[in-house]
Amino acid sequence: MSKRRGFAGLTVLFLLTCVRVAQAAPTIRAMILTGESGGPYHAWQETTPYLTRMLEETGLFQVTVVTAPPAGGDFSTFKPDWDRYQVVVFNYDAPDERWPDELKASFEQYVRSGGGLVVVHASDNAFPKWTAYNLMIGIGGWRGRDEKSGPFWYFKDGRLVSDSSPGPAGGHGARLPYKIETRVSDHPITNGLPQVWMQVADELYAGLRGPGANMTVLATAYSDPANRGTGRDEPILMVISYGKGRVFHTIMGHDLAALNSIGFITVYQRGTEWAATGRVTQKVPADFPTADKPSTRAEYNPPAGWTSPTGAPRK
Repeated sequence: MSKRRGFAGLTVLFLLTCVRVAQAAPTIRAMILTGESGGPYHAWQETTPYLTRMLEETGLFQVTVVTAPPAGGDFSTFKPDWDRYQVVVFNYDAPDERWPDELKASFEQYVRSGGGLVVVHASDNAFPKWTAYNLMIGIGGWRGRDEKSGPFWYFKDGRLVSDSSPGPAGGHGARLPYKIETRVSDHPITNGLPQVWMQVADELYAGLRGPGANMTVLATAYSDPANRGTGRDEPILMVISYGKGRVFHTIMGHDLAALNSIGFITVYQRGTEWAATGRVTQKVPADFPTADKPSTRAEYNPPAGWTSPTGAPRK
C-alpha cells in the first residue's frame, strides 16, 4: 500500500510540474523580420535586439529573428515559413523591387489567412507600390508616395478624415517629446491607457498617405508647425484588418533613445499580443507615462557613449 501511495504521489507531483512548465512556456510564436532600412539613421542592427527582448520579457512570446538578404543579395532562396508564426513584426524597410513576386504573394496569403502583422516606425516607408502591403499598413510615407498612393489621414474635430490634396507623403520635425491622445479607449490594446500621455523624444511622423481601408486610429499626436509639423492631429497607433489578419501599426520607435519609453514598450507588447491572438492579457504598468511626464526603463537605456545614427535623408 505504501508503495502505491508513493507512486501516486510521484505521479501527481510529475503532473503538477508539467502543468507549471506548460503554463510558463511562451505560447505565441513571433518572427521579427529585419535586415534593411532606408538609411543608417534607422539602425535595425541596434533596434532589433531591443524589440526582441521586449517581447521575450513578457513570457508570452517565443521570438525568432529572421534577417532578409541585403540590397543586391540573393532572394531566390529566401522563403520564410510564415505559417510557423502567429505574428510577424516588421523592423524592415525596402523598396518595391527588393522582393520577388512569389515572396510577396506568400506574405499576402499569410496575413489574409489570419497571420498577425506588427509595423514598427519606418516599416511604413517600405514597398510604396505594393498594393497589398499598403492595404495592410493603412498609411505610409516617403519612397515616392504621393496623392496616387491615397489621401492624407488625420483627426479633425474629433474624427478621422481623409484629404486628397496633392503632395508628397511623410515628414517629421526634430526629435522632441510629444503628447499622445488616446482616441479609442475600449480597444484591447488601449484599454486602461490614460486619455493623454507623453512619449519621449522621438520622430512624430506626419502627412502619411494611403488607402486607409479597414483602419481604426487608436491614438494621435499634434504635429506642431513650430517643429516643421502639419498643424494636424496625426495618427500614431493604428489597427487594420486585412482579410482575416490583424495588423498593429505604430509610428513610434525611431532609435534606442525612443525605445526605452515605457509608453512605446507597453503598446508594442500589447499590440503584438493582439495581432497574434485578438486579445490582450497584459496589464498597463503602474509607471506608464502621464499627461505631463514621459517615463523610461533603465534597462533599455542606450549604452554609454551611444549617439543616434545619422545619414543621408531617404528619397
